[in-house]
Amino acid sequence: MAAAASEAHRVLVYGGRGALGSKCVEYFKAKNWWVASIDVTENATASANIVVKLSDSFTEQSEQVTAAVDQLLDGQKVDAILCVAGGWAGGSAKAKSFYKSCDQMWKQSVWTSAISGHLATKHLKEGGLLTLSGACAGLSATPGMSAYGMAKAAVHQFCQSLGGEKGGLPNNSAAVAILPVTLDTPANRSSMPDADFSSWTPLDFIAETFYKWTRGNDRPASGSLIKVVTSKGNTDLIPASL
Repeated sequence: MAAAASEAHRVLVYGGRGALGSKCVEYFKAKNWWVASIDVTENATASANIVVKLSDSFTEQSEQVTAAVDQLLDGQKVDAILCVAGGWAGGSAKAKSFYKSCDQMWKQSVWTSAISGHLATKHLKEGGLLTLSGACAGLSATPGMSAYGMAKAAVHQFCQSLGGEKGGLPNNSAAVAILPVTLDTPANRSSMPDADFSSWTPLDFIAETFYKWTRGNDRPASGSLIKVVTSKGNTDLIPASL
């Protein structure tokens, strides 16, 4: 874990070892940003790494990550925190694996979002950006993937709370949740080889969108939920109507 460098721009990528996280690390590094990855394993491309210790205690894990970020940044602020951690689990509430799925979804989506949100209140610059990872599916009933839908709905609600007047973020900063349908990742291609890939969102598009938002270009209002919809190879960003 190396100390934060004095480069002009800094970003924390929570989930920086996953498919989307790795793409974000790579993209922002190419823009000469200092990039710290937070994940259960290191990303060799990142400027610095915080390795998350697996735990069944949320407070234990959150305190470990928070202390590590405090030490790493040493009082310096970041331009953005990108929470791109997550995962998927199927099954209804009747499934034998339901409790296990809930536990997995809380840890991968809710825990990471909560920690990222708190880190943003401490370390984000005024005018900075926090992104959270929701899902279009979480806007309505998900009986075939109940734990997943429930966790994503919690992320949406948290984003809206952060965007409120007393949400805790620095002045003029924004919390925005992206709500993709399907991301074009190697794991998704492997599990769904016969799918229509032209309806999947490229990871480059997400990374580029995050970068534009850090620059203030077309950035949604704080608390916004933005659907990411790809059709025939074209991707649109559409505010979710609740």
